[in-house]
Amino acid sequence: MLFPTVEYALFFLAVLAIAWSLYRFPRTHKGFLLLASYVFYAFWNWTYLPLLIGISIFSGLVAQRIQRSESAGARKRWLVAGVVACLAALAYFKYTAFLLTNLLAVWGRFAPPPRIPVYSPLLPLGVSFFVFHAISLLGDCYRRKVKDPVKLGEALLYVAFFPQLIAGPILRASRFLPQLAVRRNPESIRVNRAFLLIVGGLFKKVIVSNMLATRLVEPVFQSPQGYGGWDTLLAVYGYAAQIYCDFSGYTDIAIGCALLLGYRFPRNFNAPYTAADPQEFWRRWHISLSSWLRDYLYFPLGGSRRGSLRTYLNLMLTMLLGGLWHGAAWTFVAWGGLHGGLLVVHRAWSRIGWRPLVRARQTAAWRWTARLLLFHAVCAGWVFFRASTFETAFDVFGRLRTPGAATLATGPVVLVLFLGLAGQWMPPRWRNGFEVEMGRWPALVRGAALAAAIAAIEILGPTGVAPFIYFQF
Repeated sequence: MLFPTVEYALFFLAVLAIAWSLYRFPRTHKGFLLLASYVFYAFWNWTYLPLLIGISIFSGLVAQRIQRSESAGARKRWLVAGVVACLAALAYFKYTAFLLTNLLAVWGRFAPPPRIPVYSPLLPLGVSFFVFHAISLLGDCYRRKVKDPVKLGEALLYVAFFPQLIAGPILRASRFLPQLAVRRNPESIRVNRAFLLIVGGLFKKVIVSNMLATRLVEPVFQSPQGYGGWDTLLAVYGYAAQIYCDFSGYTDIAIGCALLLGYRFPRNFNAPYTAADPQEFWRRWHISLSSWLRDYLYFPLGGSRRGSLRTYLNLMLTMLLGGLWHGAAWTFVAWGGLHGGLLVVHRAWSRIGWRPLVRARQTAAWRWTARLLLFHAVCAGWVFFRASTFETAFDVFGRLRTPGAATLATGPVVLVLFLGLAGQWMPPRWRNGFEVEMGRWPALVRGAALAAAIAAIEILGPTGVAPFIYFQF
């Protein structure tokens, strides 16, 4: 069930009405939201619902054992067992075909490979997200960040809560479970902010992302040899805007829907293309994932506590595994390696204490130059991320040097490309000010404005709804 569809709109309106009718009965309210979350997931493929329920129950029970264990050794054993089991489930569904294909390729270099009668399982929707939620529950309980005893029903809802189930943001158990312990208060809901998030998310996803995908990015990446340098360059920039608007738009809708239900999700994007260095970029892009990788992978590996070389190794390993998390293909590993290399180079560069260089870094000219260089480095990484093979990626890079007019640069395409990239420079106070202004409007006017905005998006958007990019991850 995709967010920008009539089916989801009807589903969410029904859930919203029923959930708020039950808010005075917390246990029934949470039970209903859990049931609605399972219905939402089963709408895609009900045969994988037992996997979601099974991982949720398993992580909840192990989290309880971690909390009840008094010795540090027992707590650690339960943590390791729980994390290994969750990762094993993720590896089976996501990496079976990848591992077998590469194993047989290596085998084929020395002898004819055997025929293995094993079929790759269908990748369950959102499996990476709900497995990471399960691991977060275990990790936060181990670190004693979850103060109250874990209740199994609340653990199930934390893992499966439908606004974030298939697209994130990745919630921390230590931040979401306390919200479940408090009865909902309809007076505290920032309805105007929720509406702005949903409408803005729909605009980014339905108009900007979909138009760039169908009219610019897909034609070039499907057949790079058919386009010249200007079209290829526009497609590379277009994919940078497309993936940002697609992902941030989808999570904005998720955050807005959760807010209307009375739950607060963390911000997941903060104008990432305005960053001037790789570290800043990852503090702005997919914030919930980058902070998850930092806290649950980079820090346990040792972080920056064991010298420069070990720090560089930890950065590279974290980003390589982060790339592999995005997809079972070497192109994703290359994407992660590129970002790991950028982080390593930046860290080494920033440690140079030569005074003229230090002063130069503090100038506006330096920062704008750094922004421009970083943006193009990120775009180079997106080529590997988008291309299905290395051959396609290198074809795209090669076509950048080929003369040719920009045949795909129509007015609407150039406009939405500009909005997708330049829109990140919009000052936050504009949105906050508009939210305050909306609060002065009569309820009927606000409702009419919301309906008009959604209707305009439906009219202006391309026919059909392109799948959310991160569904495959």
